[in-house]
Amino acid sequence: MAITLKREDILVSTEWLAEHLNDSTIRIADCRYYFDRSGREEYERGHIPGAVYLDWRTELTDAGNPVDFMMPPAEQVERTMSQIGVGDDTTLICYDDEGGHYSSRVWLTLARYGKEANFRILEGGWTKWTAEGRPTTTEVPEVSPVTFTIDQSAGHPELIADIEEVRAASDRGDAAIIDVRRWSEFTGEEVRAKHGGRIPNAKFLFWHGNLNWDDNRDFVSTDDIRARHEAAGLELDQPVITYCQGAVRAAHAAIAMLMAGYTNVRVYDGSWAEWGNRDDTPIETGEPEAEG
Repeated sequence: MAITLKREDILVSTEWLAEHLNDSTIRIADCRYYFDRSGREEYERGHIPGAVYLDWRTELTDAGNPVDFMMPPAEQVERTMSQIGVGDDTTLICYDDEGGHYSSRVWLTLARYGKEANFRILEGGWTKWTAEGRPTTTEVPEVSPVTFTIDQSAGHPELIADIEEVRAASDRGDAAIIDVRRWSEFTGEEVRAKHGGRIPNAKFLFWHGNLNWDDNRDFVSTDDIRARHEAAGLELDQPVITYCQGAVRAAHAAIAMLMAGYTNVRVYDGSWAEWGNRDDTPIETGEPEAEG
């Protein structure tokens, strides 16, 4: 069954979390991550009270896969969640300082394995929390492992698109392919793999456009999200595949589209880390020709 999301199914406000900091049924995870410095060190300098640190790059990717950033196996997810104190009856609240960017990777992983019901993103995250002067701490909570189980006969494998499905969508137009990276990545000016450029026939829709990026980095209204995608020619029931470099920004974009009422959204797990590092995948570069 396809994933559907309402805003209240995935987001919680800073006000709500402030009122539930002592709720034993929730676990807060700080998902801040940076390519140029340590997210864990930022966490140690200050975080939301009760939060543990969760590093998506080491704990929620498959280290045994030759393609970077790929979805972890179920056993790894079970182990990671157990170790940070997330049980089968726990609601996990994730935050970062980029509008839910890295928290979205946690959602994608849990949704793939059918565990999305007890997951939420703190809207505005660390950015909004600190701007409002809410409490922070350097105290690291003691966490005991708990039981977290995945039923591998359930879940949402259809949420993930593989490279052959993306090839087919690119060749035959079976789905709209949405590139949510920076414009410089889309055109190939910025190269983050063996090859630079984009998947042929991909549309450019920068993921930042779904956020009030220059303010508290919360999501814009669902009406505004829908309007920007409709302006790009996307219909609500149209099959869509999002991609980026490593299915993180793409997960964020998928959440935004699902909240806005799109009903058939998938994420290309391999994204450009796979497509751009192969020699047998077609690539477009430069600015796309104007349509019409």
